[in-house]
Amino acid sequence: MRPIRPLFTARSGRSARTRTSPVAAAVALGAALVLTATACGPTEDNADGDSSSAQPGDSEGGGSNGDDKIKLPADLQDRLKEHGIDLDKWKNGAWKNWDKDDWLREAGDFVNPIIEDLWDSDRMRDADKNPDRSVDDNDISGDQGITDPTPEPVEAAAVKAPYHTQAAESGKLFFDGPEGSMVCSATVIKDPAHPGKSNMVWTAGHCVHAGAKGGWYRNMVFVPSYNDSGKSAAELQNAPKEEVAPYGVWWGDWAQTSDQWIEQGGPTGGKGAPYDFAVIHVAPEKGSEGKSLEETVGSALPVDFDAPAVPQIKTMTATGYPAAPPFDGQKLFQCADKPGRLSLTKPDPTMYRIGCTMTGGSSGGGWVAQGQDGKPALVSNTSIGPVTAGWLAGPRLGKEAKGIYTAVSKKFAGQ
Repeated sequence: MRPIRPLFTARSGRSARTRTSPVAAAVALGAALVLTATACGPTEDNADGDSSSAQPGDSEGGGSNGDDKIKLPADLQDRLKEHGIDLDKWKNGAWKNWDKDDWLREAGDFVNPIIEDLWDSDRMRDADKNPDRSVDDNDISGDQGITDPTPEPVEAAAVKAPYHTQAAESGKLFFDGPEGSMVCSATVIKDPAHPGKSNMVWTAGHCVHAGAKGGWYRNMVFVPSYNDSGKSAAELQNAPKEEVAPYGVWWGDWAQTSDQWIEQGGPTGGKGAPYDFAVIHVAPEKGSEGKSLEETVGSALPVDFDAPAVPQIKTMTATGYPAAPPFDGQKLFQCADKPGRLSLTKPDPTMYRIGCTMTGGSSGGGWVAQGQDGKPALVSNTSIGPVTAGWLAGPRLGKEAKGIYTAVSKKFAGQ
């Protein structure tokens, strides 16, 4: 790895901007690379706690019924009881308790009860703040393995609206963490157990779980073709929910990431980045006339777990909703570049790297390349990148990624 690079920061599930003094930068030039997970933006939570609550899989379509009773599938009820979660208290604000002892973190601990209308258009629009973060200058140093020369920056290109006609599989991920509302990007992917009717979404591990010292994020929703018409933040003021979420709001009823990310991932450094991927299974907040996510948006990408070697890939296209300046998180962008290799540690898989100026908020967004059959396939996702926003890196999807994908598909195979 070439040592003459600018500083990087790392935050799981938040922005990747850090002011660095010239002196600190000079010291870091020959000493270290500090990488950042490029998700972004806690904001002050403004949930009013009055929304009704339900869970995907409700036999009556979800939501509260006329007598305000909440119906949940038996397995979720058991999991809530097991973790001491009272659903009524949860929907009325108990989810805001981020006490370390109560923050569920194990692989099988994910619970995400629907809180109807929690994510209204204003809350979605405002979940894009990017506070500056500190860095550790000594996380990574020296040459760790096979790393190609740093790519030249590729200017992120705005996707032409309506986004659905250009990138129907792409969308924005919203979730809550200890410091407020956050955003990432995500992609609709195919489900082998439900051909043509997938409810599966691909994103980054740090967009669903905080890593070694944290747990699962909460109130996780996927909004396909967010702000499909490409309006500015000002134009979205007081916009109806149907305008910013034309294909609905889809709540994660299950999420799975790698053991490596859960055990190693953290707020600074590159640990866990080669395994920074996740799959979310979703269900509609308010029904979708019986249609799956794939049927609703009209498309889903296959996932290629055996992509060609880097020299054989002509180009990769990364898509996402960058939210750190100069972007504001409201519009969809893409970068296309021939990939190179980035190695963080010798024991871990080498990552893909492309030139791209997208910033925080683009994390989790899909990387698409031509698959073995000559058709577009998802081959990676945005994971880390520099403060200077000159490039992005994503994990190579191997057996660990395929194992997660297969496990989520099998979990819902009979439903």
